[in-house]
Amino acid sequence: MRLLPLFLLVALVSCASPPKQMTVIAHRGASGYLPEHTLESAAMAHAFNPDFIEPDLVLTKDNVLVVLHDIHLDTTTNVARLYPRKKRKDGRYYAIDFTLKQLKRLTITERGSHKTGKARYAGRFPRGKSHFQIPTFREFIELVEGMNKSRKMNVGIYPEMKNPSFHRRNKKDILKETYKVLKDYGYTSGKKKIYLQCFDSSALKEFKKRYNPKFPLVQLIGDNSWKESPDDYKKMLTPKGLKDVATYAQGIGPWFPQLIQPVGRSYRITPLAKVAKSLGLRIHTYTMREDSLPEYVDSIKGLSVILSREGVDGVFTDFPDKIRE
Repeated sequence: MRLLPLFLLVALVSCASPPKQMTVIAHRGASGYLPEHTLESAAMAHAFNPDFIEPDLVLTKDNVLVVLHDIHLDTTTNVARLYPRKKRKDGRYYAIDFTLKQLKRLTITERGSHKTGKARYAGRFPRGKSHFQIPTFREFIELVEGMNKSRKMNVGIYPEMKNPSFHRRNKKDILKETYKVLKDYGYTSGKKKIYLQCFDSSALKEFKKRYNPKFPLVQLIGDNSWKESPDDYKKMLTPKGLKDVATYAQGIGPWFPQLIQPVGRSYRITPLAKVAKSLGLRIHTYTMREDSLPEYVDSIKGLSVILSREGVDGVFTDFPDKIRE
């Protein structure tokens, strides 16, 4: 691993060979500008000409796939005000306990704390302003495909199946419902632009076994403290772990600090990208945010330049316009 002082960033940007063009993935739509996972946010993202737009998927009580980042509702909606009696014993409200009709009554707002109501990113769209709804996965697909036609573009979709083990414990098969919708819209043919991602390796292995998809699968890699799945991501990040990933997925989606580790106001490059590329895995890292940067860069453009020179193939970003520039 090599340690680079801050002043060398200027040399990296100005003197090194030009970075390669990376795949731009609009993270939850244009979520730096509008509340995440709304159709309005997806439409704005499309106008920025990304390669893909990402919808996260969870199931409702009546088995409809809706676009939400969390299995619960209280960080991005007014659910506590409309349905105060529907919280579980842990005090949280879960999408799986609501029908689609009930969810459509909710208003989506900018992400914030379910305890304090404080916005996570203070400079973004004001919480509680305007009116946004939870979209279904079908509505999301129809918006993207409609804008592809009207704008003569070919923006792909990059869905994530959220917490399959939670759905399984609640007697829901998110793998089956995801494949069904993708098939209905022609994404299983291998002719449309799509990646399918998940944090749960057992879910991706099961999806591959059941459906033998013609589109690429991506193994998301998080931090164990997030409890995104039963996986041990520390083991997954080892050469042996990545070799196993390569048996069922075509790419990995690591958290960018797993590729570049901060060291004060400088950074070091980890071996992850080199090992992944040696196994033929594509690397799509998350999440580039202009309003949440490490100290060793002053813009997501600078961060994306460093990542591209390390072999990263694509980035998830809340600000697809800035990466596209």
